[in-house]
Amino acid sequence: MKIYNLRKEQFLPISLQEAWAFFSSPKNLAKITPEHMNFKILYQSGGDKAYAGQIIRYQINVLPFIPVHWVTEITQVKEPFHFIDEQRFGPYALWHHQHHFEEVKGGVLMTDEVNYAIPFGVLGRFAHWLFVAKEVNRIFEHRFRTLEDFFSKNSTT
Repeated sequence: MKIYNLRKEQFLPISLQEAWAFFSSPKNLAKITPEHMNFKILYQSGGDKAYAGQIIRYQINVLPFIPVHWVTEITQVKEPFHFIDEQRFGPYALWHHQHHFEEVKGGVLMTDEVNYAIPFGVLGRFAHWLFVAKEVNRIFEHRFRTLEDFFSKNSTT
């Protein structure tokens, strides 16, 4: 199984506490996911704040008009510095997403690191080359622009 890696960093002009409050709440996922993916949370255990063991089940369109059910578990939480979500059921053979937050001068450095694998062997590798890598990058580019716009408009610092 080939494992791919995506790492993105972004400076946000907010406090560490504001970053944690926003990113540790599953309800904010829809705000940073491209609209064409029709992201919907179908079930969420516990409250609105991430905790180790939390299960989130949602529906997302990975291709136009093809809804896929995805289940993730929050496996690690170290408030307010990082949390990790892992796919338990969904379109990937592996999805391990680390969210890191570091207080820096004037705000927070947020780092996303995703390690993922595509099922179906050689066909999966071809699909990754053909469109999956581009789509994963587009999702995180959309997220970057959305967060930049959202926090620059809502910044209190």
